[in-house]
Amino acid sequence: MKESALLARLDEAAAAVRKAGGGAGPGVGLVLGSGLGGFAANLSGRRAIAYGDIPNFPKPSGVVGHAGELVLGRVGKTAVVVLSGRIHYYEGRPMTDVVFPARMLARLGVRAVILTNAAGGIRRGFRPGDLMVMSDHINFFGTNPLIGENEEALGHRFPDMSAVYDVRIRRLAKETARRLKIPLKEGVYLGTHGPSYETPAEIRAFTRLGADAVGMSTVPEAIALRHAGVRVAGISTITNMAAGILPKPLVHEEVLEVTKKVGQRFVGLLTALVPRVAEEVGA
Repeated sequence: MKESALLARLDEAAAAVRKAGGGAGPGVGLVLGSGLGGFAANLSGRRAIAYGDIPNFPKPSGVVGHAGELVLGRVGKTAVVVLSGRIHYYEGRPMTDVVFPARMLARLGVRAVILTNAAGGIRRGFRPGDLMVMSDHINFFGTNPLIGENEEALGHRFPDMSAVYDVRIRRLAKETARRLKIPLKEGVYLGTHGPSYETPAEIRAFTRLGADAVGMSTVPEAIALRHAGVRVAGISTITNMAAGILPKPLVHEEVLEVTKKVGQRFVGLLTALVPRVAEEVGA
């Protein structure tokens, strides 16, 4: 059977990344959200590739806090591939572009991906600087990355979404955080397409829907990865309280300021967690 145009583009990109890494396939992937590029900077054997140098790879529009490069390296003995910066739906890009990097990770043979993001806190007990492991999500993008003709080589037409965020990896994250004495909350992430922040009325509605945090990413990538059979974990940095929770306006500079403050703690958690995830998935 002739390879589809999408698979051809994905495999060309994956082949270029594999060649840059000396042919060895990484076992664990990570997607770093706003201001979290410090993790990629600390990898041993680090090799960075600008997104623009990867064939067919969509390039982000330059959101502050997103580096726009793929980094290969190791955490201890674990080979990893890190997407430092992501494509957002609010950039006006098609959803196929948004999930192209995640799908390429699947074509590289990555067995688990840790998705990170900056999020607004909805749950009243949250404070800026908290970390939250995602137990589930609510898709409020108004679309789905699987709409259109299904690519059977990537996954089945109707993938199960009963446990998007892997229960065993979530348990490892909580155990690792406890051992490091890093407080780690757990909750439901609601994804919107943005780019405007939510209104207080929307946040009240999201509270009734069961959301604990809100952001503008992650959900499409998680769906695409589960469609491809990749195990997924998600961790949010609560960078601000959502609209109406506190009597002040929301600004992106606050997001970057908080991620910078918690960056070292977050990097420590990821560094300790990645080898345990690799062992769990046999990578």
